[in-house]
Amino acid sequence: MKIAITGKGGVGKTTLAAMLSHLYVRDGRRVIAVDADPDANLASALGLSQAQIKDIKPIAEMSDLIEQRTGSKPGSIGGVFKLNPRVDDIPQACSIDIDGVRLLVMGKSKEASSGCYCPENVFLKRLLKHIILDPGMVVIVDMEAGIEHFTRGTAEAVDAFVVVVEPGSRSLQTARTIKGMAATLGVKNVFVVASKIREKSDLVFIEANIEDMKLIGHISHSADIVKADINAAPPFLYAPGALAEAELIKKSIEEAIAR
Repeated sequence: MKIAITGKGGVGKTTLAAMLSHLYVRDGRRVIAVDADPDANLASALGLSQAQIKDIKPIAEMSDLIEQRTGSKPGSIGGVFKLNPRVDDIPQACSIDIDGVRLLVMGKSKEASSGCYCPENVFLKRLLKHIILDPGMVVIVDMEAGIEHFTRGTAEAVDAFVVVVEPGSRSLQTARTIKGMAATLGVKNVFVVASKIREKSDLVFIEANIEDMKLIGHISHSADIVKADINAAPPFLYAPGALAEAELIKKSIEEAIAR
């Protein structure tokens, strides 16, 4: 399973990514959780303390490694460097184990948003493609709002794009934009998960505004999730109701892909 989770900031995609990672480990699967959001919070959602998080160095900031593998210094633009640098050893060497989940924090190159071919941007995309194509594990990618990290070859290897939305017009507009971007890459499975649901009318509103995307589940608004966030604790340990909802989402993804 290769699942990319995206959506507007603050909708709960990192919470869902952490819970799905936990559930797959609980099933006995090998899991790599990739934090590809520059505003990296997945480590906290998986249960690391702030002191432990400070010791994590994002891949994009490993200048010596990137220069060694690409043949060019990070930040350089227009130079000659390897477009297919070696990355096969990076997931094991540069990730950390959190109760069975291998966490890899990507970070973001300064020039990534411009689409440039700077060494660190090429390195990150090459690494992401390698991870997603690995057949021996479950990969959960916590994305930023959008799918700029993906190329056509990478996106085609993703089993599902899951767009997390909350009841609100801006969140749903982001979902429709992501759907359009995914279509240009040939991605067929774009699913929606509703988050912060308080009442049935929230789900009705979301279903009426996601066009042809499929709603595969929801996470209710939960005081337990809020409390876990305040205490920097993993939601899957302190929000059993939300974890049960995430289990249903997991099953829905698997069933939808199997069809």
